[in-house]
Amino acid sequence: MTTSATPISSVTKEKLAEDLKVVSKDLQELIKATASVIGEKAADARAKVVESLKAAQDNLSVVPETIKAKSKEAAAVTDQYVRDNPWNAVGIAAGVGVLLGLGLAAAVSMRGRD
Repeated sequence: MTTSATPISSVTKEKLAEDLKVVSKDLQELIKATASVIGEKAADARAKVVESLKAAQDNLSVVPETIKAKSKEAAAVTDQYVRDNPWNAVGIAAGVGVLLGLGLAAAVSMRGRD
């Protein structure tokens, strides 16, 4: 099963979520600090910022659920592939093991030269 979404690492998503939380707090402080500014334009600007901030917070709240759902979906697809193609899975695992072993052996031999 393929998806059309561009993959983004969970570290990047977590960093984005944290950055948005910081921006959210800063904007809330800015709104409070400018509350005494009088004028229709200032009030409109504050209302737009509050609305945008609320929308961003709502979108941000679904990120962990989306990550969890996508992880479960990937695990289910992987499980089904392994069940449908057990020997392919064994071959892939063996190939990965060989590559890791070769990489580890090369790293150890290079370290021994130092």
